[in-house]
Amino acid sequence: MKRRTFLQRFGSLLAVLGLTEAEWFSLGNRYQQALAQPSPRKLALIIGINQYQQSQILNGCLTDVELQKELLIHRFGFQPSDILALTDEQASREFIESAFVEHLVKQAKLGDIVLFHFSGYGSRVRLGTSLEAVQNALVTADSAENKSQATKIVNYLLEETLMLMLRSLPTERATAVLDTSYYTPTTFLPTGLRIRSRQMTTEAIVAAAELDLQKQLREKAATELSAVVLSATTDPNQVAQEVQLSGFSAGLFTYALTQYLWEATPATTIPISISRVGSVMQQFGSTQQPSLLMGKKNQQRVTLSEAFVPPFTQSAEGVVTAVEDEGKTIHLWLAGLPVQVLEYYGANSRLTLVSQEGATAQLVLRSRNGLTAKAQLASGSENKIIPQMGQLVQETVRVLPRNINLTVALDGGLERIERVDATSAFATVEHVSSVVAGEQPADYVFGELPDGKTKDLIASTALIVSPSRYGLFSLGSELIPSTIGEAGEAVKVAVQRLKPTLQTLLAAKLWRLTDNEGSSCLSVKATLEIVNGITPRVVMQRETMRTLGAETVSKKQVNTEPGRIPIVPIGSKIHYRIQNMGTQPVYLMLLGLNSAKNAIALYPWQKETESEDGTNNASLEDIVIAPGETLTLPQSTTGFEWVIQGPAFFSENQLIFSTSPFTQTRNALETTKHPRADRQRIQPLLNPLEVANALLQDLHNVSPVKAEMNISTAESYVLDVNNWASLAFMYQVI
Repeated sequence: MKRRTFLQRFGSLLAVLGLTEAEWFSLGNRYQQALAQPSPRKLALIIGINQYQQSQILNGCLTDVELQKELLIHRFGFQPSDILALTDEQASREFIESAFVEHLVKQAKLGDIVLFHFSGYGSRVRLGTSLEAVQNALVTADSAENKSQATKIVNYLLEETLMLMLRSLPTERATAVLDTSYYTPTTFLPTGLRIRSRQMTTEAIVAAAELDLQKQLREKAATELSAVVLSATTDPNQVAQEVQLSGFSAGLFTYALTQYLWEATPATTIPISISRVGSVMQQFGSTQQPSLLMGKKNQQRVTLSEAFVPPFTQSAEGVVTAVEDEGKTIHLWLAGLPVQVLEYYGANSRLTLVSQEGATAQLVLRSRNGLTAKAQLASGSENKIIPQMGQLVQETVRVLPRNINLTVALDGGLERIERVDATSAFATVEHVSSVVAGEQPADYVFGELPDGKTKDLIASTALIVSPSRYGLFSLGSELIPSTIGEAGEAVKVAVQRLKPTLQTLLAAKLWRLTDNEGSSCLSVKATLEIVNGITPRVVMQRETMRTLGAETVSKKQVNTEPGRIPIVPIGSKIHYRIQNMGTQPVYLMLLGLNSAKNAIALYPWQKETESEDGTNNASLEDIVIAPGETLTLPQSTTGFEWVIQGPAFFSENQLIFSTSPFTQTRNALETTKHPRADRQRIQPLLNPLEVANALLQDLHNVSPVKAEMNISTAESYVLDVNNWASLAFMYQVI
């Protein structure tokens, strides 16, 4: 690109950003000061586009920009002046490429840290007649086809161009995050998520300026890509999806990624991080899995600390963004909370200010709107510390409402009369509400399987469904096993048929709200192992992160393949190896959903004893793990192993720990009419909703802080991170 042409484009960029040249060069002076510092410079270019001229508006791309900015500034120590964001109409192809060259390529030095992020539509475009000539492309704000011309010229930023620009960076410590996808499905199953891909136009022609830039970059770029590229999808036919929550929408990948990075320890490797992000995405009901491209083999061991050099080793659930009224009102950003927890994170929850000097103070949440909240200092903390903007906060007390429903979205493909019937039918199901898909957040989708759709749904053989039948789907369009009805079934009959499944899914939603791997102060670790052979094979591992030192986690990390949900074959024998690394005994409860989406639990029966009246009695005993002890559960003997059954689908287990016995949960388990045994058994959970509520009540009862809080415990559960830990395991049964 000629210098004169570039200066013209760069001047236009400054105009769009609302900056004068003097202001820009003032920023440049600050850049020069930063370069004089011994620590590496950190530069970021973040792109987010919601508004497109010829495509459906996206909702979460600008939120993605904020999620990345807050993370980079407050968790990884980027200077605000070193982060350039281009949004909506600012994000034209020319402006993005010009900003990449000027802000990143020309300013970065060897050893500096660079991040590029794109959230928006992706597509594919043909550059020739062969199949190999089809390339992936980022759809920019000015990419609309020029219909006044005979040829349809599109201003796409080709993925190959982006890779060449990354190879042009003078530093090897570069990361690109691409929350987009390139494939558009031709058949749509019921879904509650918007997708980020635009249909390929066969007649589209890439702008000549884009191809010219590619040619220039090839002459100067390095031959090998040294950057780390994190993409929203791992399969060419997957789609990037947006998640809708109360108060905001965001890219599922961006939210899962940034949320995990708030709580991750600096010693976590990047492959492990991206694998964990994939598990979070699957928890939301999406089969979308992220991919990881790393330029060098030895980068498989690169840690977050090496990639981003965070200034703090502490994990966090959020940060102070503003302080008003002489410290009486504190504004918070809470993007470090798990997505399912954030939705119900209630007033009076408490967070602790992280102070490098050692002094701490608690904040009490007064209100929350999406990712932002207002808080005030807790009584007794007013004189301990003055909150500062940028100060990290860690979860201390989680307050959850007792009245939580399962929300089912009615698919837009249903006829009006079908939606009316479904709305009235769901209104009769206790603890279940219905909404129109896309208008409000939801947990699952009620809809039809399209006519003639051939798909492996229940068994290993294909099932041809014609005519359409009603069923329940995940937000990511996966049919929930055993929920599809008979042809010709009425809507109201279908809803009544689904009632037991809905109650089970609500129970799972409740125990997922206990997940606190990042915030628990208990020190526990659990490893899922397949024990078919002599030596157990590790499938996945989870451990509480708050109690870990900065380097602890790097000593032994389970290397799960990025972009792939952990797999457990049908017929495998499994168990959990559980370690209590703390200083006090902990009690354990194991609940879950098998791949048929039926509830299961670990029943630790005591050996039957004969009472004075001659009857045999058996009861459940507490599973307690002493400090420093390691247990395998269930304890297997011949005939009592935990063997994974079909169908092929996703399974989940929740391991919940407490400093006190699960008295009410144990009582709820004992009410079921299972045959008594003298073994630990994984058995069907016949009253899952009762057990889930009892579990939350036990965790509420063990939290001493509730006595100090002036709230109605009849309406809320109060959970103290010092007294419980909860680890989630998601895997695919094949």
